[in-house]
Amino acid sequence: MLKYIIIAVYLVSMLIIGMISARKIRSEDDYFIAGRRGNIWQITGSLLATILGSSAILGTADLAFTQGWAASWLLFCAAIGLFFLVPLSKYIRRQDKITLPQMIGEYYGSEAKIVSSTIIAIAWIGIIAAQIIGAAKIMTGFTGLNYSLGVWGAGAIFIFYTIIGGQISVLKTDLYQSILIIGGIMLTAIYLLLKEPVSPLTLTTLNFPFNEGFQPFDLVILLLTYSTAFVVGPDIYTRLFCAENELIAKKSVLISALILIPFSLCITFLGVYSAYKFPEISQIKGSALIPVMLANLPEWGIGLLVAALLSAVMSTGSTTLLTASTIISDPLSKGLNQKGAVTKTKIIMLLMGVLSIFLALSVQSIIQSLLIALSMFSGAFIIPTIAGLFGYKTSKIRSSSAMIIGGVVAVSGKIYCVNHLSNIGNWLIIIGFILNAAILFSPKPTKNN
Repeated sequence: MLKYIIIAVYLVSMLIIGMISARKIRSEDDYFIAGRRGNIWQITGSLLATILGSSAILGTADLAFTQGWAASWLLFCAAIGLFFLVPLSKYIRRQDKITLPQMIGEYYGSEAKIVSSTIIAIAWIGIIAAQIIGAAKIMTGFTGLNYSLGVWGAGAIFIFYTIIGGQISVLKTDLYQSILIIGGIMLTAIYLLLKEPVSPLTLTTLNFPFNEGFQPFDLVILLLTYSTAFVVGPDIYTRLFCAENELIAKKSVLISALILIPFSLCITFLGVYSAYKFPEISQIKGSALIPVMLANLPEWGIGLLVAALLSAVMSTGSTTLLTASTIISDPLSKGLNQKGAVTKTKIIMLLMGVLSIFLALSVQSIIQSLLIALSMFSGAFIIPTIAGLFGYKTSKIRSSSAMIIGGVVAVSGKIYCVNHLSNIGNWLIIIGFILNAAILFSPKPTKNN
């Protein structure tokens, strides 16, 4: 009974925060970027809550069954991306923009802005759906709730508080959720170690950094498709745009990167422990984490862990939903400072949320859907965005072509990897990045040509 009370209190608290935040919205800037008043704790908390979604929690635990301790590379790669972002963060905050496509448009023109908005909108539906899938699996595993009801219930709650409270609501809920996520996972790991003292390194023969389940080439691809998403991610940039100043943005990124390192070891330990404790259900992969925790934690611990896991997926879901909807609304509203832009964004948010719910009902793989979406995004944006930050200019045709071709080739490679388990797909991903750079930096034709 106690675990249900903890879960109910958490869900009701999220709704209340959304309703309170709605009363503090006075302008478009309040709704889209929280009035650029985010302090270091709010921005750090929001960055962590955004990063620690279903891929970070259930995805890492899932990987631990086949890759052992090497599964910790997933969040290590996220931290590596953030370390690269630290020196860039002041330039990003200095832009005084609201979305990543606005930056792209500033560098390469309005056509590039529209192209980037379209690519992100397509990719981010899959990421939103991945969070809903994660929330539904958590609720199903811990409470026995029907999967479809879990999808609709979790989706409806985070869609509601995101729509009514905007960025103010997201920043506030993210701060509390990040504390709950980190505290819940770390306390669970500590509890298991104290309950049954065991050397973590003896739990599996699949050691760090590489083993038969994770090779150096796999790390190269992960760095290209996952780490880069934290260097130029639209959700990450939105957090920085909300910061009160450049110093807060820079410090928040650094603190977040440092926290991810021990957290990665904790969640990997839970996955490795699950495979060690219940090897007969290891074929279920990440979903085995839930029955293992049910068998080993007290009722209060189960409630705390469920709330932490729900926080992880719902905080990321709310951020990605607001970011994607804002990006689509910008060109449709002819500027987010125009009258009616907030209303249009809310309508788009509702439509994207419902579409993501339907996708979650038909697709139940978390990490593959996420990595497919991020492959498309990274192949399209990492090179043009970094080049633009350092003042590079090129034609609208080159920039748009580079993003489209790079993104399409990279995502095609990832889809091939998923379906054929072949390195051919990984080489296609690399070719996508090469084509992006080749098109973007190709010499301008002379008049004689």
